[in-house]
Amino acid sequence: MSRSQPLFSLRSFLPEYVTEIVVIILSLGLFAFIKLSGEVVNGETAGFDQRLLLMLRNPADLSDPIGPHWLEVIVRDLTALGGVVNLSLLTTAVCGYFLLQHRHRMALFVLLSIAGGSLFNSLLKEMFERPRPGLVPHATEAAMSSFPSGHAMMSAVAFLTLGALLANACDKFRIKLYILGWSLLLTVLVGVSRVYLGVHWPTDIIAGWVAGGLWALLALLASSWFVPASSVENS
Repeated sequence: MSRSQPLFSLRSFLPEYVTEIVVIILSLGLFAFIKLSGEVVNGETAGFDQRLLLMLRNPADLSDPIGPHWLEVIVRDLTALGGVVNLSLLTTAVCGYFLLQHRHRMALFVLLSIAGGSLFNSLLKEMFERPRPGLVPHATEAAMSSFPSGHAMMSAVAFLTLGALLANACDKFRIKLYILGWSLLLTVLVGVSRVYLGVHWPTDIIAGWVAGGLWALLALLASSWFVPASSVENS
């Protein structure tokens, strides 16, 4: 890798006027989160949340998610991908890789990005203190308040941030899309699994995706300044 090429640059994904585009996306995302959170606080999303949650349950037995038993087992495995332990192991592995490559600033950037996202999620949960769904029995254990979903938000933060860093290391556009596609898919699957298991309202997941996506975008934008081109070493 050339010393003149930054380790990560949003310009590899976005066209000219990248700053203006990012500001617009961040503004729209922030507006969407504020509007959604306001509707949640006012109870305007209750009907939507309840209908969608009940759609995923056996009408004759609300403790039974729809589908065969093996599907429930798979969904539990999927939801674990967004858990604290798995995301912490992933973050540690990535940071360790950058440290072995003598890219200490990049390792610190990844650590601060994901740890900061986790702290931000905790602050949001404390702010809203929305109870977990009581409409259906929970098919897995869950802690803390419900809004926004920690699994959905942190999956977006971790998978999108790390996926973008990995995609940036590839030259071929189709490989970039492949990596980013998997990052998005894993984020979506983790979020959907939380509703299927009855531990989150659908709007918790949507808010988590929005907040996590915004945090990941901010982190990647900040990386242009956090990790200057001069810190990149030849492989």
